[in-house]
Amino acid sequence: MESLSTLLPYFTARYTDAFILVLLRTGAIVVTLPVISESVVPVMVKAGLTLIIAVVIFPLVAAQIPPLDSRSLFGLVGLLAGEVLIGVTIGFVARMYFAAIQLAGDIIGFQMGFSVVNVIDPMSSAQVSVITQLQYMIAMLIFLTVDAHHLFFQALMQSYADIPVAGFQFSGGVMQLVFEASRDMFALALKIAAPIMAVMIFTNVALGVVARTVPQMNIFIVGFPLQISLGLIFLGLTAPLFVRLTEGLFGEMGKKMAALLRLM
Repeated sequence: MESLSTLLPYFTARYTDAFILVLLRTGAIVVTLPVISESVVPVMVKAGLTLIIAVVIFPLVAAQIPPLDSRSLFGLVGLLAGEVLIGVTIGFVARMYFAAIQLAGDIIGFQMGFSVVNVIDPMSSAQVSVITQLQYMIAMLIFLTVDAHHLFFQALMQSYADIPVAGFQFSGGVMQLVFEASRDMFALALKIAAPIMAVMIFTNVALGVVARTVPQMNIFIVGFPLQISLGLIFLGLTAPLFVRLTEGLFGEMGKKMAALLRLM
């Protein structure tokens, strides 16, 4: 009852505008949060989580929010857009790491000959390879296991210390960091897929030598099952490496978000 009495003074008509701003920033982060933002998660769950988080953190930041009565209509629209952009930008950088994992799965599937073995991804409603879907699901489990989703809630609280309401600035440093995250996505994808790519390259070279030395052998009949078998075997052997690398990526994600908040 005592904690409830401390919250009640903030939920009055005076703080309605301030609560909407907190709700917008919180909602923008929730809808871009990996795992929670997927299409299979009901909209009511996302809305309820957004409301609960906003109610919890609002009393902590309400005193920092200036009154909005003196702002013009365009000023209010810009203020609302800035609050949404803060959450969306943080979530976009985090999604780049998952995009790197998906890209690595596409590369591995293509090298193994699984590029035509596609399934409908229930998360994005798009066609992806089986290997891509497998690695993406493992990455989401690792994401939850190492409590990487807590980084977003920490970033939300830290954002009010680094970026007060009406203090958002989309500077050149923010754009540079977003571009760097996009560039690093391809490097991370190649790093994840490198072991399987190396095995497939050596396998193709060996099959080429066999095709030249034993022309009677139908190399296509032998090559496809051999590539798939070796790809699956080494995919299992390199699974511990994939787990450690993914854990390191999620640790780097927290540093990236902290740097992004400082730049904004």
